[in-house]
Amino acid sequence: MVAEAQALDLPPDAPRGRDGEALPIFGRDGHAEVAEQLPCRAASHHVTDHCREWLTESLRGGMAMSVDSGQLHEDRSFDPYGAHRDDPYSFLAGIGDKEPVFYAPLLDAWCLTRREDMIAVLRDDRNFTARDHNPRSAIELPEDVSRMLRTWRGTDALAVGSLDPPEHTRIREVLNVGFTPARVRAFEPTIRAIATDLAERVAAAEEFDFITEFAVPYSLEVIGRRLGIPDEYLDRCRTWSEQRIELMMARGNPDLDRLRAFAHGLMDFGAFARSLVQERLTSPQDDLISELLHEGKAGRTLTADEASVMIPTLIFAGHMTCAEALGTVLFQQLRTPGGWAEVVDGTIAVQDLVEEGLRFDSPLAGMYRTAVHDVVVGDVHLAAGSRLLLLYGAAGRAGQTSGCPAAFSPGSGSASHLAFGHGVHFCLGAGFARAELEIAIQALATRMPGLTLAPGPLPHHRPVFPLRALTELRVRQR
Repeated sequence: MVAEAQALDLPPDAPRGRDGEALPIFGRDGHAEVAEQLPCRAASHHVTDHCREWLTESLRGGMAMSVDSGQLHEDRSFDPYGAHRDDPYSFLAGIGDKEPVFYAPLLDAWCLTRREDMIAVLRDDRNFTARDHNPRSAIELPEDVSRMLRTWRGTDALAVGSLDPPEHTRIREVLNVGFTPARVRAFEPTIRAIATDLAERVAAAEEFDFITEFAVPYSLEVIGRRLGIPDEYLDRCRTWSEQRIELMMARGNPDLDRLRAFAHGLMDFGAFARSLVQERLTSPQDDLISELLHEGKAGRTLTADEASVMIPTLIFAGHMTCAEALGTVLFQQLRTPGGWAEVVDGTIAVQDLVEEGLRFDSPLAGMYRTAVHDVVVGDVHLAAGSRLLLLYGAAGRAGQTSGCPAAFSPGSGSASHLAFGHGVHFCLGAGFARAELEIAIQALATRMPGLTLAPGPLPHHRPVFPLRALTELRVRQR
């Protein structure tokens, strides 16, 4: 938790907020410091009041960010949708040590690459909020589309990932019950049956796209079965999830009628979740939705409205990040010396392979936070309302975390990563996801021991940052 900088004895030129109070400064150890304790930082970046200038007004509601002109660099054009889409980490490694907090105009956000800075922010719910943690559309959406995007879950409804304590704490306590180690172990036979059946089906083809034929349907069926989603709705849940991505990532000159159709799709998604909750209220089944409504810890359960808000999030996060991670793990291992054979013969442990995939290229490369008060993160003064992008994927790369190799190296002894976040918003399904990934790889290694990359160009990533999703992954069996 950040110390109260204003309670310390500060020099007159210490960095101060617009209200005249001293600003907390996040040092490398994650604790608050003040300008007097960081003379070289304060001097080199001129963070005092008389040197500041307003940089930009946020696209949403005039939230300002403040920085001295000496902190801006014209060559810091981080573009994860274009030039850096396939490999953002080479760019980030090039500036991370010298400039661990930098402004990315394309994202309208301050990017954090240093692990300790991210952890400090994630631990501090007094100075930072998760309320606006998703990517934003880069265009002004039509009013009716914007309204549907705000209300498809319900009026003023927010999923648990957008809540701060104490609201977050109450909802999270109920959700945690569905993902305890005991619940995960009890569900593993179902996961294994799904993985084995799907691996058997795709093995009939000599060559196939691993993403569309295995990773996505497998991940969707697993989370669907855990939640209790009828099989006939799984494809629609996938479509609704993709429509949500398209709306959040809208850029350039999109077809507005197409965006409008996507927004109506989200309205259908919300209506579907509410109808499913009503069914489980009157007729509980052996699934997570029923557990959330009827079997909460110490008698605490979710209301119908709260459960309805959570279902789309669990579907979206539960299948998209798993599918992305599977694609990354398989792609990286198939292109390394030794390849898939080292997984098949046990030279590389499946658990090590999964952890290395999560470290090397996290399926969620980052998450947004917003400064509630004026603060200084690293060397940079950020005004209240500043938007930060915590680049989880950069935290596990060489130069940012001691002992983490630059190359993909399963079993190297380093499993340090932030793929599941940190603090109160640490992924509630982390144990479930690890089991899901490991079981899938075991099933693939058993049924397809000769798996290799198909001839042709290397796959590319979709322009959906901070999600790290391959467009396709062509594989074949020898």
